[in-house]
Amino acid sequence: MPQRPGALSGIGKTPIVRLSSLPGPDAGEVWVKLEAANPTGSYKDRMALAMIEAAEERGDLRPGQTVVEYTGGSTGSSLAFVCAIKGYPIRIVSSNAFAEEKLKTMSAFGAELELVHSDHGIHPELIGQMVERAAQIVAEVDGFATDQLNNLDTLDGYRQIGDEIVSQIDGEVHGACVYVGVGGAFVGTVSPIKETWPGLIRTIVEPAESAVIAGGPPGTHRIEGGGIGFVPKMITPDVYDRVDAVSTDDAFATARDAARTEGVWTGPSGGANLLAAIRLARELGPGHRVVTVQPDSGQKYLDGDLYG
Repeated sequence: MPQRPGALSGIGKTPIVRLSSLPGPDAGEVWVKLEAANPTGSYKDRMALAMIEAAEERGDLRPGQTVVEYTGGSTGSSLAFVCAIKGYPIRIVSSNAFAEEKLKTMSAFGAELELVHSDHGIHPELIGQMVERAAQIVAEVDGFATDQLNNLDTLDGYRQIGDEIVSQIDGEVHGACVYVGVGGAFVGTVSPIKETWPGLIRTIVEPAESAVIAGGPPGTHRIEGGGIGFVPKMITPDVYDRVDAVSTDDAFATARDAARTEGVWTGPSGGANLLAAIRLARELGPGHRVVTVQPDSGQKYLDGDLYG
């Protein structure tokens, strides 16, 4: 593969570390892929680049065409970053329900940002409203919709995480826990691990307040990056083995504990991932190994109440 221009060459090949104390002495090992090491501090850099490069290769994205996406934050930051380097204008639909730092990052990379207002955090109707407005913009400007909910190119980006985990872990992996947003990160990450170790327990992580994949009703929560109020198209019964529903309060508490005891600094979805992985490691016990992902850096959440 030819060398990518500029900071795009810094995407991927992130480290993986083992938690030293949080799981406890009677638990299996918990390993965490540090995706905050990507250029914008998020694993979304991988999927943003995959979507843009695949569209370029097919001729779906024309030089100078406006890229359009709906996003709760990190996807928008990553797409704006990729588009800045590649020279595409980008328009993003987001919401005040998401971290201010993420919104500012999109603008810093040159994105034109439009917000759908929410008085109730991440509620079941919000994502649909954002999707609808993004579709209107695509029609208005003859734009290219990356459409992360339905874009299977995202799987190519996230599969790199699983491939790297397989190469980095010395010994069998028994469980993988990944928070679900649109589904690409979960499916892409766990697929190569499952192919390598067929006995892998694939655990979806979602908000307890909106545990729709587990069969519960949609609801309002504050774990950004997921809990979109409906089951994403990429999440079908054959791609997972179980669901762990983590409450917002527990996700926040685990993220704080991880920063203070392990130095793993992440956001709410990272806290949810860590708690699910710790639960599974305790269930499986010593001699077993569970992997999870730090989706992004805690630096993106300093203005909110997670670390406030």
